[in-house]
Order: sequence, then structure tokens, then C-alpha cells
Amino acid sequence: MTTAHHDWDTISLKDLTDEQFQQRYSTDRFTASVLGSRMRYVVQHMCTGLLANAFSMILRDWYDFAATISGPPEMNYPMSSVSNSLTLFLGTMDDGLRNTVEEYGPENLRQGDVLICNDPYRAGNHVNDVLFIRPIFSEGRLVSFVTLRAHQLDMGGVVPAGFSGTKRNVYENGLVIGPMLLYRDDEPVDSTFNLIFDNARFCALLLPDIKTIYQNLKLGESLLLDSINRYGIDAYLGATRYSCDVSADAMREGLRSLPDGVYEAEEGIDCDGIDDSIEYRLKCKITKVGGKAEIDFSGSSEQARTSINASVLDTKTAVGVALKFLIDPHTPFNSGSYRDIDIVLPAGTFLSATPPDGAVFIYWEASDPVVVAIFRALEKALGRRAVGGDYGSLSIHNANGVGPDGTPWVTTAQCGGEHGPWGATQEGDADSYTAIYSANNLDPATEAIESDIPVVILRKGYVPDTGGAGTNRGGAGVMKDSLWLSDAEHWSSPLHTKRSSGIGVNGGVAGRAGGVWVFSPDQYDVGKEKDLLPLDAGIYARSTPVAGVLDPQSKTLDPEGEYHYFAETPTWHTKPNAVFRYITNAGGGWGDPIERDPERVKRDVRDEYITVEGAYRDYGVVVTGDPVSDPEGLVVDQEATELRRAEMAGTR
Repeated sequence: MTTAHHDWDTISLKDLTDEQFQQRYSTDRFTASVLGSRMRYVVQHMCTGLLANAFSMILRDWYDFAATISGPPEMNYPMSSVSNSLTLFLGTMDDGLRNTVEEYGPENLRQGDVLICNDPYRAGNHVNDVLFIRPIFSEGRLVSFVTLRAHQLDMGGVVPAGFSGTKRNVYENGLVIGPMLLYRDDEPVDSTFNLIFDNARFCALLLPDIKTIYQNLKLGESLLLDSINRYGIDAYLGATRYSCDVSADAMREGLRSLPDGVYEAEEGIDCDGIDDSIEYRLKCKITKVGGKAEIDFSGSSEQARTSINASVLDTKTAVGVALKFLIDPHTPFNSGSYRDIDIVLPAGTFLSATPPDGAVFIYWEASDPVVVAIFRALEKALGRRAVGGDYGSLSIHNANGVGPDGTPWVTTAQCGGEHGPWGATQEGDADSYTAIYSANNLDPATEAIESDIPVVILRKGYVPDTGGAGTNRGGAGVMKDSLWLSDAEHWSSPLHTKRSSGIGVNGGVAGRAGGVWVFSPDQYDVGKEKDLLPLDAGIYARSTPVAGVLDPQSKTLDPEGEYHYFAETPTWHTKPNAVFRYITNAGGGWGDPIERDPERVKRDVRDEYITVEGAYRDYGVVVTGDPVSDPEGLVVDQEATELRRAEMAGTR
């Protein structure tokens, strides 16, 4: 495995001779490719096993977990393979594994161990996201690790299930577990299980979830040992390195495709959970030279006063996601992706919080603006390859209560604005219902939600005229209405409603920002009205705003209105038949709207992405007919459209 006398990073993989490849990786190209594919199969097989057998809704319905494979300490723990699952975890698991194992001591590990850690500052993410590490030994030698990071439904703290942006320090946040053994010699470590179950709620679900995670770690170990026994340790370690080098090569080439230069942008989130006196802004400066880049976040706002912060590792993940998305979307995401990227991130910002007061929980709300900032910064450098911004904030809804028989229930990330639109690209219009760029999770089925908790999902639909106009249209904002059938308490966390996150690019228009409202039964009672919450604008005047920039009288979305921040009411206590309405931010458009084919605009009017009025106002297209009563009878008035577009072009 020696590389003495060779500066391998100056030689592209495709330029290596067979002899050089063998010298570098202790195997041939074909075997290295087979083993790399095998590793990717293993992590996906582990995730399939966990998904199929998980008990809690956050794993079973949301895919809130990820699996990775990493090399041994003497190789500096290279993460060679990651699963096609929750991306928010993947960039943290590399360093999280290294930090956890180094602190525990790799010499203290042995076959049959499972090591865990959930500290956001050591391992990234939040305390519910426990890192489960299984060391793999072959011929008495520590040769690899299989790792699962999986969200545990609850880890204690002042909020059931934890999802809240109002917790003020790590002590309110939940149980923090430093590196410790969960299994030794494949036997449970009782003291560790007792520590968790003495501090967490819903342990009847946590226990089978943990057992399922353990079995899938053993599965990953078994599958990898099959490959190691067949091809040998040296070939396996060579393939581990090769997998990382492939990703490093691809990212380097992606960077080289950009013009050298310095690119800057700002982004941010609305406020923290104390008041709206501070808007948290990140500053992003990208210096790109050849195949290398430095991304500097110096000057970003100091850490927030409540649990909306991200850790250093969460920000690192967001950097990797943004660059993979923009310039290297085709090769695997692993340790190699970061090899030629330097990240400058001072401690104590809301992107790099420190304990005890820089509490980390709603970390994606702080880290996802990093993705948008990089999209902004590189827009001109990318040219036609630029990508519009997505909906940017999960607007997590967390609720809990007690059933008629006294059984407690909880819901997380199921009934808020957790799914929404992407931004448009040169390839076409954006999807309107998916996950934020840095997530990659499932959408819980309505039937599953309603079977678990006392709620009815009344509506999931698109809001017309919200998607950013462009030659290619941004995805529409998503409206979700949920009817709560019993007494409940709720935490709502929309942190990006002051301004749109769905930036437009290449002449496209930004998508509209969203908002959140609650309707008590006194304001609108679905049972008495025997109808869904209406869609007309007049209904909002009867609501209580939760978040958004709203007209003071009508309480409808209005960019010139008054801002309502999510923690004006930290906890919402509702009676039966209360309704929450969420409208997500919309995605950004790509290209000049008046260059969009009028027939495509007509089709959007037919499909109710755009109204007749919006077609005229935003695209300069005159559509006649009624999209509701006669959607197939719509007609484009070509002469009026030409006049309208000439008028729009003349006012620019």
C-alpha cells in the first residue's frame, strides 16, 4: 500500500498504467471496481434491511438513517461507500466515526463490538441521530468499519421527540452520549441500554429499533468479510482507497470546469427561538483555482441563542452536497469528494456552534442555506448549468398528546412543510413535491400517519403562481392541511419565511416564500362546516399566524407585510378539530420567463400551476378559457401574447 516517490494526486486515474494501478492499489482495475460496487451494494442492503424491519415512524416512514463503510485507522478512516439515503448524515459520518473511534481508542475495540456516540459536536447532527459503529476484523487485524446513523424517536430533553428551535442549551436538548460500547462480544452492555432507557421516552419502540440496527450492522460485517476472504485484505483496502480516489478525481475535474475566480454570496435564516431581533446571516466566499477551492464562512453571524444551530460537520456536509449537485453529480459521494476543498469556518457561528449554549437540533435550517449560498455564489460561473433554489426549510411540525386509554403518542416531521419543490435547471421544470437538496428522504404515507396518531391529513396540494417564473419553471409551493382530533401540544419550526430560498437563476425569478397558520375550532370548525378548510384568501383573516410575512389585515402572504416568527408562541396548545395549514417556499425559475413556450404556459394553466392572471403577469402569455370547467378548451391568443411580451421587454 506504499505510495513513496509518487505524487499520485497529479496523475488522473484514467492515465495510470496497469502496472501503476497495481502498485498503487494492490489489485487490478477490474477487481477494484468489483469491490467498490460490492461496498455500495452492502450499505444499500443494510438500509433495506433496516427500512423493512424498523418499528418507529421516523425510520419506517421517513428513511431517517444512513449507512457507510470506512477503512482502518492507519488509512485515516477513509469513507469509501455511502448509502442512497439521508444525505444530511453522510458528510458527518466520516469525521463522526474518526472522532468517536479515536476518543474511545481503536486498540480497545474487538470483534463483536458496537460503539455509539450521539454528541453533535463530536459526530454531527443532533442527539436523536445516534451513530452506531461496528469494527470489522480479519485475521486478527482491524480492517474496516460498517456504520449506521439512525434517528431514535426520542432521546429525552424538554420536548418529546426533540424537534424544537426553542431549546436554549445542551441540557434542555436531550441525552448526550460520548463514545461508549452498546455491545461487547455481541452481548448487550446493560449499563448503556439503561442509560438510554432511563432518559428517553417511547423505549418500547427504541428497543426493537436498536436491535434491528444491530442485526443490520452484523449483516454488513458478514457481507464485507465474504469479499475480504475472497479477494484478500490488500485488495479490499486498495479498493477502499480507489473508491475515494475516483470521487476525488471527479470533484477535481468538476472544479476545473469552473472559471478561476472569487465568488461571494450571503444567505441566512429568519431568527432564533427567543425573538426576531437577530437575523442570522452566513457569508460565503469561494476562491477557486484550477482543481482546488477554498470556501470561507468568516464573518457569519455568531451562534444562535436557541437550538437552531448547525455543527461544523453539518456545514461540511452542506458544502459537499452543493458542489456534488452542481459540478459532480455522477460519481459516489465519499471522503474523496472533499480532498481538494478547504473549508474555513471559525468556531462559535450559527454554522459551527459550540456547547453548552450553542445548542444544535434543527441543524438543517442553518446548514441548508449553505447550499443556497453556494448556488448563488456560483451562478455566473456555472452559466447555463446554474440551478434554482429549493424550498429551503423543512418547517418541521412536532406534536404530542395522550390517547383516550392513556397511551402517549408523538409525531415528528409528518404534518408540516417537510416536503416541497426544487428549483428549475436548463433541463426543464422542477419537481414540486420532494425533499430539500440536502435530505433525500421518503414522504410518510397518509394512511400510516393517520393510523399512528389522532390526525387527518385534509389536503396536500400545489399553490398556483408560487413557483419561480422562467423559461423553465420552479416547483410550486406545497399546501398541507392537518386536522387534529384530540388535545395536543405542537412545536412548529419554519425558519426561512422572510425571504425566498427558491432563488431564480440565469434570468429566472425567485419562488414565493411560504407561511404557516393555525385555525382553532372557533375560527373554523371542519366538523360543523362539513367541508375542508377553504382555499380562498378570505379564510386567512380568521386564522392565527404561526410564521410568514403577512398582510396585517387579511393575514395572507404579502412580501411587503409584517413578519411573524415561529416562536412568537413557543408551544401551541390546541383543542380537538384544530387545523394547521403549511405553505412551503416555492422553487426558483431558470431562464427568462418571456422565452417560455406559450404552449407550455397554457399547459401549466390547465394543470393549475399558474392562473390565467399569472400567465399574463409573469410570462406575458394571454390564455383564454376556464381551466376549471373546461381545462382542455384553453387557447393561447398569439397576437395578444406578442403584444404583451413586447411590452414586458420594453419595460426592462
